[in-house]
Amino acid sequence: MQYLSVAKIAEKWNVSERSVRNYCAQGRVPGAFLTGKTWNIPENAKKPDRPNKKQPITLLDILRDEKANRYSGGIYHKTQIDLTYNSNHIEGSRLTHDQTRYIFETNTIGMENEVVNVDDVIETVNHFHCIDSIIDHAYAVLTEKWIKELHLILKSGTSDSRKEWFAVGDYKQFPNEVGGMDTALPEEVADRMKILLEEYNNKKEKTLEDILDFHVKFERIHPFQDGNGRVGRLIMFKECLKYNIVPFIIDDDLKMFYYRGLKEWNREKGYLTDTCLTAQDRYKVYLDYFRIRY
Repeated sequence: MQYLSVAKIAEKWNVSERSVRNYCAQGRVPGAFLTGKTWNIPENAKKPDRPNKKQPITLLDILRDEKANRYSGGIYHKTQIDLTYNSNHIEGSRLTHDQTRYIFETNTIGMENEVVNVDDVIETVNHFHCIDSIIDHAYAVLTEKWIKELHLILKSGTSDSRKEWFAVGDYKQFPNEVGGMDTALPEEVADRMKILLEEYNNKKEKTLEDILDFHVKFERIHPFQDGNGRVGRLIMFKECLKYNIVPFIIDDDLKMFYYRGLKEWNREKGYLTDTCLTAQDRYKVYLDYFRIRY
């Protein structure tokens, strides 16, 4: 029996290489097997019939499909690693991009002559679960309950979760600040969150500006003791998926522009908008590579 590569089969079947890998990973190509990370496909294998179920159309469809099928090397894989690495790194995580990738791919961490903060590892794993949650609940209406659950996923098992005064999965108990600016006092948070969510949810169709406006107001409330930035950026990603807006990942090199945009939003919306559009253009490069329409 002769075996062909994914590239050769893709050319033969007139489909993308990604589709061939999907067929193989789903067990729909009899006789195909992996050698390391390389698929070996019988030369006489026939292209699988298209299933009757609706084919993935939107980015959200594809993320859900790849997540369900545990597909490795696609946009779901890329998003999990890059969103987790950058969002955690903005907040001070010292794990490298490679270490983040190793944790996602192998559930291990590579390190050499260095000390690793256990919380960084736990929050990395937790962030992967948060991304799964926003994919699973992308169409859900934003509620206080769900936002608190997202915070609970992010902070569970960390050293913060063992502090009696640190309310994991609930609003803060002590005042805090961000970027030298005051935020909502603990006794104000619940009312301000209710107002913010009601204002946002009453808008029928959300634009990118609506999502950014929500994010700024959320960060200024700063409802949790810690983890607000990561929860806020996860919410933005979820809402972009829901309204079929190309999502974006704030890379660490955009951090200072991002902070400036948050601070200056009321005076000049262009700072944050331009930063997020730059991040969106970078994500479009991923989509182009994986041949995903947007």
